[in-house]
Amino acid sequence: MTLRLSVLISGGGSNLRSIQAAIDEGKCDARIVLVASDRASAAGLAFAAERGLPSCVVSPRDHADRAAWDVALAAKVAEQAPDLVVLAGFMRIVGAPLLERFPRRIINVHPALLPLFPGTTGPEQAIATGMRVTGCTVHVVDAGVDTGPIIAQAVVRVLPTDTADTLHERIQHAEHALFPLVVAGIASGTITLDPTVAVPGAIDDGSVMLAPLLRAGTS
Repeated sequence: MTLRLSVLISGGGSNLRSIQAAIDEGKCDARIVLVASDRASAAGLAFAAERGLPSCVVSPRDHADRAAWDVALAAKVAEQAPDLVVLAGFMRIVGAPLLERFPRRIINVHPALLPLFPGTTGPEQAIATGMRVTGCTVHVVDAGVDTGPIIAQAVVRVLPTDTADTLHERIQHAEHALFPLVVAGIASGTITLDPTVAVPGAIDDGSVMLAPLLRAGTS
């Protein structure tokens, strides 16, 4: 059965585009049923409009407080009854209402090899601490900040000439390869988000270096 996706964005939507490209190419048995953003200015909304994808803006400015925004976001996402919620460059921590509506059905991509460097400055921290490698992580979202169980990782070298911007750009290339693979794996059953179900096997693609895939129920 085709996996129904709600994709949450805050900016350009490059990971949204990579997932849609995998769908278009027949590599991912999924359908994007909603693109939601917290910012009306998010460029990814223009891509959604071009592709005829349903979209909406749920701005914190339009709600009395954070709690009201959390409820509104969860309600809007739930309207489309997605099987999976994908945070693709969504720059806000999601609250309890969304987590409770979609337990273990929200995934995120993070620009570091978690558990190293949670938060928003992964590339900067990798350079500052002298790391030789960094990368990106796709993980299940829980109530913490980038603390949910790891699903898959891709490795990126840190070059001596790197700045935070150049490193982040290469990490994003890895994200664009890894994230659609993970979504495709969930759609096909190769990856399960149910910790009581065994994973049939790891996915591997020559375009990225993948760490061993873990069940989403492990850490």
